[in-house]
Amino acid sequence: MMTTELTFGAAVIVGLLGSSHCIGMCGGIVSALSMGVEDRISSRPRSMFGYHLGYNSGRILSYVLVGLLAGSLGAGLARLGVSPLAGKLFASAFMIALGLYLANWWRGLALLERLGQKLWRHIQPLGQRLFPIRHPGQAFLLGMLWGWLPCGLVYAVVAWALTTGNASQAALLMLGFGIGTMPALLIAGNAFHHFKAWVRSPLVRTCAGIMIIGFGIYSGVAGLTRQHQHHHTAFNPGGAAGALLLGEETASTRIPAILRRVS
Repeated sequence: MMTTELTFGAAVIVGLLGSSHCIGMCGGIVSALSMGVEDRISSRPRSMFGYHLGYNSGRILSYVLVGLLAGSLGAGLARLGVSPLAGKLFASAFMIALGLYLANWWRGLALLERLGQKLWRHIQPLGQRLFPIRHPGQAFLLGMLWGWLPCGLVYAVVAWALTTGNASQAALLMLGFGIGTMPALLIAGNAFHHFKAWVRSPLVRTCAGIMIIGFGIYSGVAGLTRQHQHHHTAFNPGGAAGALLLGEETASTRIPAILRRVS
């Protein structure tokens, strides 16, 4: 099992690599949210930073809450006897699918986004009630709603969080992912038009996709390797358990046969 620190760091990196998708999909939303702020505030860039920070903090909090739910569900599945290896391979498959999605080689995750639209239809009207935005608290609440926007990138990381089998670790993983996406979306809030062409560049998206595919393959192979090592240790007579059994057998052969029968 990966350490918590390594899992958190990997989640941050996945968030950073997925930023091209975030800006392409959500950059326009951030700009639209900015236009929802009162004119007296939106005309001051320094003041707007606090609002963008509120949006993104609320969004990340939603990710953390989803992580808590996913981790709790994963723990429940583990108690029911679902193999941890199956979960690892499931998450690896999602990561590979995400890489293919970012590189525009396969759009399978778009199906999940369309399914998520059904939930979003019920959440979206709540956000409309928060306009116009007069203070950062409203921006924070709007960000919490924004966190439920259908997104294949988020769904892939939620699948990864599910495999932790622990609510707190899953929440930490989603926090790391959210932090990784934050810099790009903070920039997008004020300069989306400057980055629009860059994030839509096939080269940028392909490179990000290849790296995430590589991460997915690595995670799957690492899971299979650990499972193989576990079985090898458990059933290898040369291992610690085997040595103990052989030691007991050797010691027993030193006892005379008559005494072994009595014992």
